[in-house]
Amino acid sequence: MVRDAYYYSVPLLAAAAIIGWLASPWWTLPALFFALFFLWFFRDPERAIPQTPGAIVSPADGKVTDVSSITLNGTVRTRISIFLNVFDVHVNRSPAAGVITDVRYQRGKFLNAMGPACAEQNEQNIVTLESDGRTVIFKQIAGLLARRIVFTKKVADRVQRGERIGMIKFGSRVDVILDVSSSLQVKVGDRVKGGSSILALAASQAEFAGAGAGAREGAL
Repeated sequence: MVRDAYYYSVPLLAAAAIIGWLASPWWTLPALFFALFFLWFFRDPERAIPQTPGAIVSPADGKVTDVSSITLNGTVRTRISIFLNVFDVHVNRSPAAGVITDVRYQRGKFLNAMGPACAEQNEQNIVTLESDGRTVIFKQIAGLLARRIVFTKKVADRVQRGERIGMIKFGSRVDVILDVSSSLQVKVGDRVKGGSSILALAASQAEFAGAGAGAREGAL
């Protein structure tokens, strides 16, 4: 459980105790409800991290809402967008192993995280990761309810695939931007889990897997 759970829930539990002492116990129910909600919201379950070479995993729990091509700095890349509703685990994880080469925090709006405009206009944290000779960019994007983005790493830090790197509080979105040569493993509408769901494979690994499958079929 993320320690923020206690920052929100302990005052509410204290308020419920005072209200229960001064008034009817029934008046404590709203405070108790929200205290339990925050304890549940800030859960941080362990995840089985895939060991597949070249795998890019989801940075967060949620639903894939967009898979599209974008142009970034003159280069065509693939963007995978994942929407986190208020019921999803909001702890964020690194999509790949590598070294963080850039972190840029962008102030902005708090538009609906499911809308296309939020990718550029909303408040967000943009992280660039160099992983085995390829660049992976992921964004923590604020939404209507999200008012705080937490990122616990810094430039030059080495991270492991699936390692915890922060969180976005309440409803939000994460984007992962990859080389177009990556072999996608998800589609719009899929539900993914942070750290354990594979979003894509590096092209060389996908080709290797395909060649291995062909060899096995030829041997049968």
